Amino acid sequence: MPSFDVVSEVDMQEVDNALGQVTKEIGTRYDFRGSKCKVERDEAVIKVHADDDYKLNQVLEVLREKLTRRKVEIRVLEYGTVETASGGTKRQQITVRQGVNSDLAKKIVAGIKTSKLKVQAAIQGEQVRVTGKQRDDLQVAINHIKEAGYDLPLQFINFRE
Repeated sequence: MPSFDVVSEVDMQEVDNALGQVTKEIGTRYDFRGSKCKVERDEAVIKVHADDDYKLNQVLEVLREKLTRRKVEIRVLEYGTVETASGGTKRQQITVRQGVNSDLAKKIVAGIKTSKLKVQAAIQGEQVRVTGKQRDDLQVAINHIKEAGYDLPLQFINFRE
């Protein structure tokens, strides 16, 4: 029986490469000379430190630019609140969201059921498995999910006959 999985994955190596480029640009740009701006990653959390709000926004702009060039969707970033750190500096944590959480998975399954397609959807951990009798039905289901416009970028993997 043909099936595919709906997932949301981020290539963390590309995120690391983008962070390396951001660090290099911070070190070479004139407006960052003598500042204490830095960007680091711990698991799925990116920590941004800057001298003030203006420099924090500049670092975030450079980060978004480098991630976009590395083909990492910006929609996977979940920005935390800006905090005041010691010495009057600012910091912000950005979470890189991976996997389809249960709320989004329920929305996907409900959307497939209400569309009256001849496929079944089941939640399996952080992914949704869609099965059907014909390959064409699965392709219609993929188009339906793409058109629904969820806030997280979705990939369709493990397409099997």
